[in-house]
Amino acid sequence: MTITLFAAIACAVIAAGFAQGATGIGFAMIAAPVIGYLRPDAMPGLVLMLMIPLNGYVVWRHWRAIDRASAGWVTSGRLMGTFGGLAVLALLPVTALNQLIGASIILAVLASVAAPNFAPGNKAFIAAGLVTGVTETATGVGGPPLALVYQHHQPHVLRPTIAICFLVGELLSLAFLAAAGHLSMGQFYFALLLLPAIALGIGASRLAHDFIDARTLRIIVLAFAMVSGVLLLWP
Repeated sequence: MTITLFAAIACAVIAAGFAQGATGIGFAMIAAPVIGYLRPDAMPGLVLMLMIPLNGYVVWRHWRAIDRASAGWVTSGRLMGTFGGLAVLALLPVTALNQLIGASIILAVLASVAAPNFAPGNKAFIAAGLVTGVTETATGVGGPPLALVYQHHQPHVLRPTIAICFLVGELLSLAFLAAAGHLSMGQFYFALLLLPAIALGIGASRLAHDFIDARTLRIIVLAFAMVSGVLLLWP
């Protein structure tokens, strides 16, 4: 791998870390398309590994604000979805999977924009966890379902709650991917090399962390989800 290639991936990771640290979402939506294009052999394991220290930091920083009840329901769905993600990896080509996920995300965003404020129940959280388990295990991108179900939560609750859902889910996905032979030591070493880039993104995010209100955060959430959907539809 050339220095230019590594620098391009590192820049994407810095930007993704900033977005995730500031808003609680967006890392995979920014990093996965770049890494998938430049180093498709590293997906989805590299993105999942990189998100562990990032989400761990957010959880540690805002532990008291986590909505533990909803996170528990999301995690139960996430566990079931992980098996679905492994099945998808075995059965579907990546192009077909990405187009299906992209279309679903775009429809979900459009429905969310047209729908009034809502308070999601346990079934909605389980469904979000289920879809996230499938998509993140198969492609490394799992943010949109959680972003949509938590979009009306206050920022100080949204950030750490999504982070704990991601953290537990990423550990589950990596464990099952390793058992299925979809991880390598090369991906692990690559992730270690990119840790400074994550630290830079997190550090920069602290400058914006306390200046994003609920309305702005919701716009960012929906924008990230829409962009992710469009990128996944791209052939």
